[in-house]
Amino acid sequence: MLRTIVVRSDLLKGTVQKNLRSCLVRALSAECARRRNHYRSHLLVSSSTPLQWRPNLVRYYADLPSHIKVPLPALSPTMEEGTLVSWAKKEGDKLNEGDLLAEIETDKATMAFETPEEGFLAKILIPAGTKGIPIGKLVCIIVSNQADIAAFKDFKDDSAPPPKKAAGAAPPAAAAAAPAPAPPAAAAPPPPPAAPPAAAPPATAPHDRVYASPMAKRLAEQRNIRLQAKMGAPAPAKGAAPTPAAGAAFVDIPVTGIREIIAKRLLQSKQTIPHYYLSAELNVEKLLKLRSQFNKKLEKEKVKLSVNDFVIKATALACMDVPDANSHWMDTVIRRFINCDVSVAVSTDKGLITPIVFEANHKGLVKISKEVKTLAGKARDGKLQPHEFQGGTFSVSNLGMYAVNNFSAIINPPQTCILAVGGTVEKLIPCEEKGFRTVPFMWVTLSCDHRVVDGAIGALWLKAFRRYIEDPETMIL
Repeated sequence: MLRTIVVRSDLLKGTVQKNLRSCLVRALSAECARRRNHYRSHLLVSSSTPLQWRPNLVRYYADLPSHIKVPLPALSPTMEEGTLVSWAKKEGDKLNEGDLLAEIETDKATMAFETPEEGFLAKILIPAGTKGIPIGKLVCIIVSNQADIAAFKDFKDDSAPPPKKAAGAAPPAAAAAAPAPAPPAAAAPPPPPAAPPAAAPPATAPHDRVYASPMAKRLAEQRNIRLQAKMGAPAPAKGAAPTPAAGAAFVDIPVTGIREIIAKRLLQSKQTIPHYYLSAELNVEKLLKLRSQFNKKLEKEKVKLSVNDFVIKATALACMDVPDANSHWMDTVIRRFINCDVSVAVSTDKGLITPIVFEANHKGLVKISKEVKTLAGKARDGKLQPHEFQGGTFSVSNLGMYAVNNFSAIINPPQTCILAVGGTVEKLIPCEEKGFRTVPFMWVTLSCDHRVVDGAIGALWLKAFRRYIEDPETMIL
């Protein structure tokens, strides 16, 4: 009996030890698998962060001294190629990080390209005035030592051209549909064929262009100081029409990169978006009286409200009442926004651009008025930052100040609506006291994307907009 108990005890101990070893091996395997999956997921999360441009600077050695190749950066999310307007530095110049290196015209605006690395500009590979430069194309060489500049005198870019970005959905910042009222900008004659890179001198800046460090520009903007250039020959006036050659019947104006992008996107919008239009005639008598009262009270603050300020506010509130109109068509989903960011069409000498009044539904008329004036000034001066004109959930284009009574605008994809606003016209309406009286009316036309906004939804939006315009006190309740 005792021997049987001992044998059974030994067997039980062996079984327990075997089970413990098995459980331990399983636990270790599971922990290894968990850590491996965690590491992979960490890599995936890290790679899915929003893309921001960082200079892809790599030091190269080979047979040449240590140097850095500077490619053309993507200065906006939708940029695929750009135009190198001018170089602010010339070969051999000392470069400090943050200095203005060149000016690049993107699909949205002309933007400053700052020096990404300290050193010396050894070689300029793309001369000023070159158009259609793809993102990633090598534009210049930077070296750390001044003595190494001579080694790059005959350097040529033999690298393969960067792959072109696949065409996607039309971005939201296409210009509004209204034709630009300003005359075409002065066009320089087409640049002569570029000389070999070794002999191509950098273009000098125009007399009216001021180059300053980013810190100086920020301080000047904060203190409302205008940076002046040195006196020189007067620059041609903006908007001056080019003079045709003697005996010529026409003059060819080069197409700027911005104008080319506007043309492509508006054509795509008209060809791919099923537009339909709803028009309404609105009584603005109360609005004009309220505007006059507000402007008298705001004289000391030097604030003057415009009819367009009321239109922007009424647009945002109408979008809150009818949220289907405040949406984007995203091919697979319809994205409806919580707040209304109103894109306001502004005419510049290079074309139309749509700076944005963000969350206009939460802002008062005075704040909207100040923002619109600031954004319009920056747009005409070419100083808009990408975040100030990229996006928007609803667009407004106003040609009333040009004595246009009625027009239809083209939708900015992926937005689904744009409101075209005409000028005010005096009309006679019946009146019990005198038989008739004169009342100002304003025409508006709403362009809608039928894929998102059905006719009834568009009509409801116009009804809400009419209520705010014809009874403007409701905007501030």
